[in-house]
Amino acid sequence: MSNIGVTVPAARADDPPLENLRFPGCRPLPLLRDRFDDFDDRLEHWDAGSETVWVVAETPGGIHEGTSRRLPQLAERVALVRGAPIVALGAVGLVERDAAGAPVRAMQADETLYLHPDRAVLPEGSLTIGEHDLPDVALEVDYTTDIRPGKLRVYERWGFPELWTVTPEGASRRRPAGVAIYRLTSGRYRPAAASTALPGWTAAEIHAALTERVPSARTDRVLERVGRALGARDGTQADDTPLIRALNEQAYTAGRNAELVATVDSVLQARGIRLAEPLPAGPAPFGGAPRDDVTAAAVACVDEADFWRRLGVARR
Repeated sequence: MSNIGVTVPAARADDPPLENLRFPGCRPLPLLRDRFDDFDDRLEHWDAGSETVWVVAETPGGIHEGTSRRLPQLAERVALVRGAPIVALGAVGLVERDAAGAPVRAMQADETLYLHPDRAVLPEGSLTIGEHDLPDVALEVDYTTDIRPGKLRVYERWGFPELWTVTPEGASRRRPAGVAIYRLTSGRYRPAAASTALPGWTAAEIHAALTERVPSARTDRVLERVGRALGARDGTQADDTPLIRALNEQAYTAGRNAELVATVDSVLQARGIRLAEPLPAGPAPFGGAPRDDVTAAAVACVDEADFWRRLGVARR
């Protein structure tokens, strides 16, 4: 369902003031509102009220980027099994603007997934709240930071349907390693043991997949399961993917060819007709003749030369 044109809801009485949000692991810097669009460094949060931008205090290093960039690779495998594409936009900027188009608040996600990109309005640069569709899944990597006291509340306010936070092993002194899944329910985030967007993919399985350098056989089985469940929900299957369909057709053709070669070889041997050379195990060497004509030739021929002659195949 599109969320284009959806305005940011008014704060509830029990909402903590957004001006008092905390961003552990980040440091504040002044950034005037009229200079916001010129700011090209990575930011965790900025708001026009305080004209303060929060940036990561410690350089996260390759583990941060490596963890978030694994998600598109995993999503692509799910998409192949599901039979429909999934689009990952990467570390996209998220901007809330007022009616005049001036920036009000901004953050940056580590990764974003769109499960139905064909019917979503996707940003070409920054994602503007209310102008572009929100992703089905947003990912945050808590390497040296903790999004819960700050960014989590803004994601919730903006209406992001599902948020994952991942803390790699040994990455943070603030939080234990693992994945937390938050689902938006009645305007509030509730912790969940498994994803709804990618049905049945558990937090433990997501953490294992995101922290493996190369997906294990166990993870491959999980991705296949999730892809099938997503396809069942959407009415698609792996054969709807052109690549998978082509590979399946090739495998089917190769299997049929091998079966035909084995049948011909068996018939000729049973009739006492010996071939000068074994039939190849690859593509059938019968000159494109129909299967029925090939088996009929094997049954009716008087010798090998007659067999090839009936098929119109020249042999040396």
